[in-house]
Amino acid sequence: MFELFIARRYLRAKRKQVVISIITAISVIGVAAGVMALVIALAVNNGLRGTLQRNLLGATAHVSILEKEPGGGIEDWERIAGQLAQLPHVKNAGPALYESGYLSGPVQGAGVAIKGIDVRPGKATAETLLRLKTGSIEGLRESGDLTGIILGSRLAQNIGAVPGKQVQLTVPNGQLTPFGPRPSYVRLRVVGTFESGFYDLDANWAFLSLPAAQKAFELPDVVNSIELTLDDIYEAPAVAQAAGSVVGSKLAATTWGEQNRQILNALTMERTVTVITIGLIQLVAALNILITLVMMVMEKHRDIAILMSMGAKVRQIRNVFVYEGALIGAVGTVIGLVVGHLLCYLADRYRWVRLDEQVYSISFVHFEPRAFDALWIAAAAMAVSLIATLYPAHSATRIAPVESLRYE
Repeated sequence: MFELFIARRYLRAKRKQVVISIITAISVIGVAAGVMALVIALAVNNGLRGTLQRNLLGATAHVSILEKEPGGGIEDWERIAGQLAQLPHVKNAGPALYESGYLSGPVQGAGVAIKGIDVRPGKATAETLLRLKTGSIEGLRESGDLTGIILGSRLAQNIGAVPGKQVQLTVPNGQLTPFGPRPSYVRLRVVGTFESGFYDLDANWAFLSLPAAQKAFELPDVVNSIELTLDDIYEAPAVAQAAGSVVGSKLAATTWGEQNRQILNALTMERTVTVITIGLIQLVAALNILITLVMMVMEKHRDIAILMSMGAKVRQIRNVFVYEGALIGAVGTVIGLVVGHLLCYLADRYRWVRLDEQVYSISFVHFEPRAFDALWIAAAAMAVSLIATLYPAHSATRIAPVESLRYE
């Protein structure tokens, strides 16, 4: 195809066309910088969203069944859980009892969120407890002198607790006396620690078996949540709607997206702002392509006139400059994608961007580039590059061969 051949020759500037060559290089760099920046920025956004989602769902449920109005708890939870487990996409339906207390260790004490779970053999185990840092979940099932408890790794570190040692759980208003409520105290043995990677969970949560939690907080056989684990987390809204007809009017189903709506909406907004902001780089690159091609048309007007006088069609002349812009865009896009994904790989592998866990809840930023993002970024970069060729290509077709060659 002779249009592509001519376009490639024009981009190989001679000595007297150094300015055009420099602007062409700047155009390629501009496209590459825009593509690379978008790849990295979206990889960071994907990494943050994915990390928070994995860590949160590792300890919480995809769909939770809760009381509409806090009361005495869900009494007939075993029957309800059995019915919910039969719904489509539901892998497991298990009880949970959430309470709060104060945990005292050998060094100091700290507030703690207690989660009582069903640890009977054959029952599904929370993902967080499948990868314990120390100890074993079997410790929650054993019945000894002291009840077992599994602590978040940061919580254990803060209070100085280690597996095998004792801690004391203080339950505010644990006992009712003729003189009013008073705290109750429960001695527990640390049987393990978990590390989810999410600072808030690791620094504040602890797990007990469901009977142990009910006993510690002096409750009957009730729970305050029935948690559903799904085979596809994005089916949560449909499952929650189906669960509504099973649980009755006193209970309500809420999804993981509703429970974490604020942080997920913030990440979505950040992604939108990032695309818009970094997209301005592509506009600068498009302006450079426009300038390059306009100067090329001015420089090559004699060549264009000769081609037209030799029978080149208007469409072919226009395609020459469209192909030039496409080549600039393609080279810049390829460079940007390669460099962007390489930097993402290195940054994720060697954890270049570290964070303060107490502020951001995670210790470092994951970079997770996605193929779909790469495709639409490349398509957008090429589209902007091609749009920038429209005016120069149209201008080239308006050159009159006779006028251009009259004084040559």
